[in-house]
Amino acid sequence: MYRLLEFIRRSYVTLLFVVFEIIAIGIYSRSTYYTQATILARANALTGGLAGTITDIGGYFSLASENRALTARVAELEQRLSYYGGLVDTTATIDIAELQYEFMQARVVSSSINRARNFITINKGLRDGVMSGMAVLSPSGEAVGYILDCSERYSVAISILNTSFRTGCKIKGDGYSGSIEWNGGSPYEVTMRELSKYAQIEVGAEVVTTGVSHYFPSDKLIGRVESFELDESKTYYNAKVRLAADFSNLHNVILVKYIDREEVMGLEHGAQSRGY
Repeated sequence: MYRLLEFIRRSYVTLLFVVFEIIAIGIYSRSTYYTQATILARANALTGGLAGTITDIGGYFSLASENRALTARVAELEQRLSYYGGLVDTTATIDIAELQYEFMQARVVSSSINRARNFITINKGLRDGVMSGMAVLSPSGEAVGYILDCSERYSVAISILNTSFRTGCKIKGDGYSGSIEWNGGSPYEVTMRELSKYAQIEVGAEVVTTGVSHYFPSDKLIGRVESFELDESKTYYNAKVRLAADFSNLHNVILVKYIDREEVMGLEHGAQSRGY
């Protein structure tokens, strides 16, 4: 106690100066709307810069694991390329479906998971060959969303965690399909609806894309079944699906272009416009 009092006695001039400065700043900050707006803008700039720094640090420490996943993904694609190259001079049949997609890597600029309509902004756009309709996958290949719009240098994707998102799904290895949607609740699970009662479903089963939506290639992992039940009509299953991708820790993505998408959609639109 004596040391505290002695410190105050020796430093009271400095302490009084700091107290008066705080009081003066407080009075000044409330003097006009202009000063309030100026101080608020400075404070937001400071906190925004700090948040950006923290995000960059977090992204840096997550790069090692994501780079390993990206490297594994590239290795897989290189292996496929080597495999198809070895078949050029043979009479073996090549799976044409696997040759209908192009892959590219991009970095996430911003994303959200706590809104009803969440989006993902990436650092590649029209000048990089990105276009609307391209699938967006996590570094390890799980479904994340698809591109909605592009500028020259950036693109925006609709996330699976968006109440407007829909895509076809199925239980891996089973032929019956359903639909994936998000109800705006937990950012870790989605709902699979209208899956036929004849489907082979069980807790833990992998839920994958069907490949018929013009967005995702087939058999891209969406998540795993947590629970399921028949609907009131006893015709379809509705299931809770735990997402495979970690949307709260998404720093890099893989973009997938369906090469024939425009041609196929043009033909379908033409048939519909003629009333078929």
